[in-house]
Amino acid sequence: MKTEALSLKSFKEMDYLAVNKYNLPIELMMENAGLQLARLTTKKALKNDKIIIGIGNGNNGGGGLVAARRLAAWGYNVYLDVAVSITKELPKAQLKRALSFGVKEGLPTQKDIWIDAYLGFSQRSPLSQIFVEKINMANASGAHRISLDIPLGILSDGPHPMFMADEVLTLAAPKKILKVLSPETDIFVADIGIPEDIYKKFKITMPEFSKQPILKI
Repeated sequence: MKTEALSLKSFKEMDYLAVNKYNLPIELMMENAGLQLARLTTKKALKNDKIIIGIGNGNNGGGGLVAARRLAAWGYNVYLDVAVSITKELPKAQLKRALSFGVKEGLPTQKDIWIDAYLGFSQRSPLSQIFVEKINMANASGAHRISLDIPLGILSDGPHPMFMADEVLTLAAPKKILKVLSPETDIFVADIGIPEDIYKKFKITMPEFSKQPILKI
């Protein structure tokens, strides 16, 4: 699939319009993102695999928590790597739901799939040391690695330690910043419910989500 890519600034504006003009709750888009992430994960995961989902205190972490809950509901073994204290209301609510579904906290010895939902497009340079440590651990783990929206450590001000994703599930539209990734990285785009009129405002074509909610770029 070929479609135009957005700058992170334009994507933030797209997200803002969805919430403020079309009354799409952030929690609804978070639920959509997490469901699509869970669906993509099942393409690689076996039922006896240990799936780690790294989360932070933001909406990207909330999407990871939705995926954790969904995967646990489908019978997968899911563990949370909680990088920082979860204090914001939406991620706190999603964490409580995920734990009630049997999702576990902590890193298992066996690491088959490691999902990066630590930080989204709000990440800034320099990354705090805890996130640098998470990047190094994940990259050295031998696990299959998936990033939600954009990989942890992918920043516009030069090379930094980065979560080396095998797959990236970016949300709503491709992002220009992803062009720096290795050609071996598979990039997918997921429908989170943003209407076509918003894509037209940014003069890009809406991906063909009517055919399927996750499309390979």
